[in-house]
Amino acid sequence: MDSTLFTLGDIPITLAMAVASAVGLVLVLLLVLLLSALRSGRARAAEAMAQQARSAELERHLAGLMQVQSEMTGRMQTMSEIFGSRTSDLARLVNERLDSTSQRVGQALQETRTRTDEGLSKLHERLAVIDRAQSTISALSSEIVSLQSILSNKQTRGAFGQGRMEAIIADGLAPNAYAFQSTLSNGSRPDCVVVMPNGAPSLVIDAKFPLESWQRLSTASSPEELRQAQSGFRADLGVHIKAISEKYLIPGETQDTAFMFVPSESIFADLHEHFEDVVQRAARARVVIVSPALLMLSIQVIQALLRDVRMREQAHLIQKEVRELLADITRLDERVNRLQTHFTQAQKDIGDIVISSGKIARRGDRIDAMDFEDQPRLAED
Repeated sequence: MDSTLFTLGDIPITLAMAVASAVGLVLVLLLVLLLSALRSGRARAAEAMAQQARSAELERHLAGLMQVQSEMTGRMQTMSEIFGSRTSDLARLVNERLDSTSQRVGQALQETRTRTDEGLSKLHERLAVIDRAQSTISALSSEIVSLQSILSNKQTRGAFGQGRMEAIIADGLAPNAYAFQSTLSNGSRPDCVVVMPNGAPSLVIDAKFPLESWQRLSTASSPEELRQAQSGFRADLGVHIKAISEKYLIPGETQDTAFMFVPSESIFADLHEHFEDVVQRAARARVVIVSPALLMLSIQVIQALLRDVRMREQAHLIQKEVRELLADITRLDERVNRLQTHFTQAQKDIGDIVISSGKIARRGDRIDAMDFEDQPRLAED
């Protein structure tokens, strides 16, 4: 046992030392293993405790989740019930709105149909009117064509102006206040002579306007032709104005002013706008250019003058009638006064009659109040 097994450096190693070292090493290993086992046990215990704590926490979380789930379930049921009632209310409201909308749409469609039918009927009526107007326009077109053919002839054109002038004068004056195509003392025959009141000279009206020269102005296609047409129109109108002044202005027989009738308002306006020199020349020659409107106004003034003259001529008759009317009024006043006197006397007589009747009534009352039974008894006494 004490024999040396080997030498470690200077120290001899015996068997006992080797066994003791081995036993110590085993003990150390055992101790290490025991400590390791204790540590692992503690770790497992701590882990188990942590696992248990986590399990408890998880259970608490699960319980909270279950509670939240139950609450959510209740809320979902409540919301489902609310949504169900709201859905039914909404469906009912939508149905009501749809019914109302359908009714309104149907009514609107009916009204629209009615209005459409009315509009179509009115449209048919207007189309019928348009058709009649179109036929009238067609007739007028043919008449305009015939009018153009009339105006293309100088004689018929003069007759057209003469016709318009005669129509205006015949509508405004009495038949004895004018004369057409009458002969003057110098042998001239104006288109119309208007008889003026109070023996004044007659008014001469000429209707022969140079319309052919005027039409050349509208048919001119170049400035040179337009200038030539204007020059020719001024010359023709000047000749016509001079002829009126020389033939129709007779001292003591006609007025010192004559009328030249223009058969169109547009021509009259263009004359004053573009040919002012011609209008002034006519005024200096004592020739007044008149349109249909001015001629009508002049005829109305003459008609008023004639009416005033007739009233002055009948003034003495009116005065005689007024005097007779005053005499009738005087006689009526006298008769009313006599009637008033009769009424006053009758009223007085009626008053006297009322007084007498009152006395008679009072006497009758007294007679009626007398007691005739007591009279014999008094006589016996």
